Amino acid sequence: MSHSAAAPARGAIVLVRHGETDSNAARILQWPDTPLSARGLAQAEQLAQRLARWPIGRILASDYARARTTAECVARATGAPLQIDPDLRERNFGDLRGTAYKDLGSDPFAPGYTPPGGESWEDLHARCDLVWERVVKLARETDGHLVVVTHGLVCRSLVTRRCELAAGVEAPQGFGNTSVTLIEPGPPWRIALANCVAHLEAGQATGRAAPVA
Repeated sequence: MSHSAAAPARGAIVLVRHGETDSNAARILQWPDTPLSARGLAQAEQLAQRLARWPIGRILASDYARARTTAECVARATGAPLQIDPDLRERNFGDLRGTAYKDLGSDPFAPGYTPPGGESWEDLHARCDLVWERVVKLARETDGHLVVVTHGLVCRSLVTRRCELAAGVEAPQGFGNTSVTLIEPGPPWRIALANCVAHLEAGQATGRAAPVA
C-alpha cells in the first residue's frame, strides 16, 4: 500500500471507501442500511479533516447509509456539494446479506460465483463501467477534485479495469475503510496513490483491509 499526505494534482478523482461498520468488524455481508460504527464515524471525520486541506469541488456517493454518512462528513468539512448516485452501491449479495463469512458454504468473491438473488461479477462490472463514464464527465466539469465515496468491490472494479498504475505504485490487495485512492486526470486515468489510510491514527493505519462488502 502507498502512503502519502500530499495533495493530488488539480482535477483528480479521489476514490474513497466508506468508514467501518460493525458488520465489517464482525465479517458479515451487510445490508444497504447498515450504519457506520462509532469507529467508522471517527474514521470519516479523520478523512474529512484530510480532504479539507485539498481543493475539493464536488462529492459523489453511493446511497447506502455507510457511504452516504462518510460523504456527509467530507461535505461538512470541505463545503463541497454532495450528489448521490445509486450505481455506486456495493455489489448486491442477495440472499447472503446478513450472513457471517464463517457461515457461508462457498466463497462469495470467487470468480464466476453469483450469489442467490444477487449480482454476478459481470453485472457488477457492467454497472461500474456505466457509472465510471458519469464519474469521468463530472470530474471534467468540476472546479477542483471530485471525491467519489463508494464500496470495496466498486473500488476494485474501477481501479483494476478502468485505470492504470503510475510508476512505483503497487496494485492494492484490498481497500481499507476510508482509504484514499488518487486517480490523476486522463486519459489515461492513472493511479498516483492507492489504498492510503495515512489520515487515520497510527494504531489503525496498518494497511490491513477490512472485509470488502
